Amino acid sequence: SLDETSPAAVLARTGWARSVGGVNPYLTLFSRAGVGRAAVDDAVADVAIHELPSARACTYVVPAPQYAVALRAGEPSAGAELATAAKLGVERTEIDRLQAAVVDAVSDEPLDPKRLRDVLGGAVRSLGDAGRKKGLSTTLPVALGLLQSAGEIRRVPVEGRLDRQRFAYARWSPSPLAGSAPTPEEARTELARLYWTWTGGATLAQFRWFSAFTARDAKAAVQPLGLRPLSEGSDLLALPDDAKAYADYEAPASPCYALVGWIDGVVLLRRDLASMLDPADAGRGLGTIDNRPLGELRDLPAQGIVDRGRLVGLWDYDPDAGEIAWASFVPPDDALHDAVERTAAFVRDELGDARGSSLDNPASRRPKLAALRALR
Repeated sequence: SLDETSPAAVLARTGWARSVGGVNPYLTLFSRAGVGRAAVDDAVADVAIHELPSARACTYVVPAPQYAVALRAGEPSAGAELATAAKLGVERTEIDRLQAAVVDAVSDEPLDPKRLRDVLGGAVRSLGDAGRKKGLSTTLPVALGLLQSAGEIRRVPVEGRLDRQRFAYARWSPSPLAGSAPTPEEARTELARLYWTWTGGATLAQFRWFSAFTARDAKAAVQPLGLRPLSEGSDLLALPDDAKAYADYEAPASPCYALVGWIDGVVLLRRDLASMLDPADAGRGLGTIDNRPLGELRDLPAQGIVDRGRLVGLWDYDPDAGEIAWASFVPPDDALHDAVERTAAFVRDELGDARGSSLDNPASRRPKLAALRALR
């Protein structure tokens, strides 16, 4: 139903794409709407979609109309880094001066971290071994995090791709938080509305995990939404229209396979993998991929194959062979073979590889590829 839909519209409808330096944003858009890499990269260049620090200190690729909400959701995490710096003896006035220097430095052109440090010189202070132990080697990440959270600067992919880890920083003008930006309270309610729109149904605890809101803030955020049980006796809550639609819904008779990333929103938004399994698959062993049965996991142990809301297989990409290694929990039919081949061609011809995260590489993936083949 989302074919020929723009990247921004897909993300607005189905949820932000988690970004950890891998291909998940590309797979999110390709699996739902057949969007190719060039169209995604063009949307990034046009700032129609953008990778932002947001809820729970995580980065997501977000559509432009939701930038302000995403940034508001990430503000507490930026404050946490500032608190860590304070424990290392860094005063707020020092960070304020560094922030002003950063904004001035990137006002004319984007600067990568090395050039930025060169320009800033002594304004950036090393925090020594004590800082490195806490994940802050200098004061620069604190300033950059605060400025990104405030919408004053944005991180620009140097190669224009979302599956790379080389960035420059640019002035963001006008800021998404300028003018009529939502208050923190309004942003929390809007994030809750978006979350239940994306999921269709979720528990309050699942929303709290996604948002990292306190119990009080989460309760206040959902209060205006009028959430109701998805079905009688269920702890899954839904927006009123979605609850009615669910009651009337009939699943399609024909399969609709999609190959998604291991942090795809279909799993990550609720982290309730068991709800996506046929009961017969809950005890399924995964060989050397994981020593626990599938039903005990909250997250995907590999990239996933889904069909009408059910997890029906696992996959990963073998760049040496230029093909996908996969295993299915259902008898593979022509439609499944077509979905695998279509995704393999996309990865091979447009992405080059399907790194799950910035730490993933072909060598580290080989044991998983062998395990997937052994499961077939």
